[in-house]
Amino acid sequence: MNEHVRPATPILRVVLASFIGTSIEWYDFFLYGTAAALVFNKLFFPTLDPLAGTMASFATYAVGFFARPLGGIVFGHYGDKLGRKSMLVTTLLMMGLSTFLIGALPTYEQIGVLAPVALAALRLVQGLGVGGEWGGAVLLVVEHGHHRRRGIYASSAQAGVPAGLLLANGTFAAASALPEGPFLSWGWRVPFLAGAVLLGLGLFIRLHILETPLFAQAQAQGGTSPRPLVDLVRHYPRNLLLAMGARFAENACFYVFTVFIYVYASESRGFARQTILVGVVVASALQLVSIPAFAALSDRLGRRPVYLAGALFLGLFAFPFFWLVDSGVPVLIWLALVLGLTGVAAMYGPQAAFFSELFGTSVRYSGASLGSQLAAPLAGGLAPLIATALLGWSGGQPWPVALYMIGMVLITFTSVFLAVETVQSDLSSG
Repeated sequence: MNEHVRPATPILRVVLASFIGTSIEWYDFFLYGTAAALVFNKLFFPTLDPLAGTMASFATYAVGFFARPLGGIVFGHYGDKLGRKSMLVTTLLMMGLSTFLIGALPTYEQIGVLAPVALAALRLVQGLGVGGEWGGAVLLVVEHGHHRRRGIYASSAQAGVPAGLLLANGTFAAASALPEGPFLSWGWRVPFLAGAVLLGLGLFIRLHILETPLFAQAQAQGGTSPRPLVDLVRHYPRNLLLAMGARFAENACFYVFTVFIYVYASESRGFARQTILVGVVVASALQLVSIPAFAALSDRLGRRPVYLAGALFLGLFAFPFFWLVDSGVPVLIWLALVLGLTGVAAMYGPQAAFFSELFGTSVRYSGASLGSQLAAPLAGGLAPLIATALLGWSGGQPWPVALYMIGMVLITFTSVFLAVETVQSDLSSG
């Protein structure tokens, strides 16, 4: 049996399960980011001045990113030993329950310093969950799919990210339409509490998917590793480092466009937060098309050319992005967000298949997870914090943030340029 044999679960059902499950998990994760930019500084850090409160709020936001590598290690280890499916169910439960509890948290006014401590703890659980989920969701599809369509099949997990962002920002936009008083009192809680309904849906779908054929084959033949992490570091150190580097531009720029933008545009420039929310929602909706489109293109042209083109575009677009936002014209702000997230999609679309193809079956969950998640705290987790600090240091000028984005692009471009092309890889041989 190899990857070309008819899979145990129909591929379209697997693609749907990956997309819906990932959408729900990222809804939970992104909801926190939006609330961190707009609400948590007021409710959990009210004793600090506005900039310091926002920085503290983003610090708790970053906690989730620093937990992601640990989630990748733990769930990658057991995913390579026990299977992909059980880990996906566990991580979904962690994400859904922690999101619900954030919605039920008392604020600083009610319980004092325990409120931000509990907020950070629940964010830690979110980070552990999403750190372990991504690799499993990707492999669920990659290890079922036909090798000539691996890119577009695997992009279903990637498309779950803008879907989750779209859902999170859409629900938050609806809640923030309330008057300021009711919104800060109870309205912000509704999107978090609604996560319980999504959790039930996600569990129902994932519990009805069988284990991937490639892992089942390896398990039956005794091909699983008792020490996946050790074997990963021993046999694939170069690929692991290159996968980490490949994430920097995509991850950092994404969070500049979707989280830091609220601080830059609404607090520093005085634009209505609703204007920014609309722009992020529109740009995320278009990513539902651009991510699979770039993934399909990578099936034809190769992973590296498409990935490199996306990185190059973001490097060239760093300064124009802020010029468009500074115009103050809503349509141009929305255009900036659309173009920025399309550049991200050119890298994010091929990424799932690319990272999976860099590692053998016995360490693939660990390799794909760590390659992705080790970069998360350094790139995405710190991006809003670094960008906000640079904005304050420059007196509100965006040029240091643009240079920071270009630095992230240089790391990614070099990493992908040094990597091997993987589009023709036979995963059943690894």
